[in-house]
Amino acid sequence: MIRAYDEIVEFIAAGTTPESVARFESSQATKDYVADLIHKEKTTGLTAEESSDLDHFMKVEHIMRLAKARAGARSSQ
Repeated sequence: MIRAYDEIVEFIAAGTTPESVARFESSQATKDYVADLIHKEKTTGLTAEESSDLDHFMKVEHIMRLAKARAGARSSQ
């Protein structure tokens, strides 16, 4: 099973530059999947596996936002 955060992990593993970090966006499929998980969490609830996937994605996404901010600062210097 592919996890929502696998895309970010693959991006990092492939090697990056400050510019590529600043431009990184999850695919539309991942965005849609995460939006579905958030909606399901608010309405019918998540399975333990879905809850874990969403939690991990949100943590990795937060790290990517921090990295994007720092990468943007470096590329503007």
